[in-house]
Amino acid sequence: MCVKGLYFLTVLTGLAVSGVLQVNGMRVYTSGEMEAVNGTDARLKCTFESSSPININSIVITWTFRPLKPGREESVFHFQQRAYPPTDGIFKKRIVWAGDIMGNDASIIIREVKYTYNGTYICQVKNPPDVHGPVGEIRLRVVATASFSEILRLVLIIASSIAGVIILLVIVVSCRRCKKRRQRHLEGSEEAPRKERKDPTACHPSRAVHLYMSYTSIEMDSSDGMISEASTKDPSSSEEEGPSSDDDDGDDDSD
Repeated sequence: MCVKGLYFLTVLTGLAVSGVLQVNGMRVYTSGEMEAVNGTDARLKCTFESSSPININSIVITWTFRPLKPGREESVFHFQQRAYPPTDGIFKKRIVWAGDIMGNDASIIIREVKYTYNGTYICQVKNPPDVHGPVGEIRLRVVATASFSEILRLVLIIASSIAGVIILLVIVVSCRRCKKRRQRHLEGSEEAPRKERKDPTACHPSRAVHLYMSYTSIEMDSSDGMISEASTKDPSSSEEEGPSSDDDDGDDDSD
């Protein structure tokens, strides 16, 4: 029983130590496999993590190439304080630095890939004191045309981009319409108190009807005792005739 307990303790201790080493060591991440169409540019993506602070003056990045056919590895790219692209070999004037040291990116671009570039590309990063750790590998396959999966992925990317633009336009148009409606509603609510309310019982002057009160006068002739016909007078006319009768009376008196 004691022997089994000691064995399990040893195993757990070993796992803990290996876990600490894995966390504290350098980690390099690559895509593993990728395809590139002959004559196009290929970006070999490589990122890394280090337990030590990144020091651009001491970090070292190395890319090497292992061909499909048996042969020696060839240097592809070297970075130490600055980029050192190859000056000879099959990768001369074909490698471009595309990484960002402070962004933990050690990627490169191969210009106009050829079939001779088929093989494995190895990315190694050292950030002293983190100099030990696994390397990243990318198996590049140069093809004549893009495979169905690559075409499908490209189509999906384009379709997603177009759909995103359309959705954005719809949102913008909807927001503008809502804004216009709100402005109209606010303008209408501001103008409503200013407008005079019309009395529904009032008539337009052109449609007004002037009513006159008529009265009937009965005159009796004293000479023959006959009643004369009734006369209807307009008040306005009586008012106008009033002063003239007075004038006549005045004239009679003067006479």
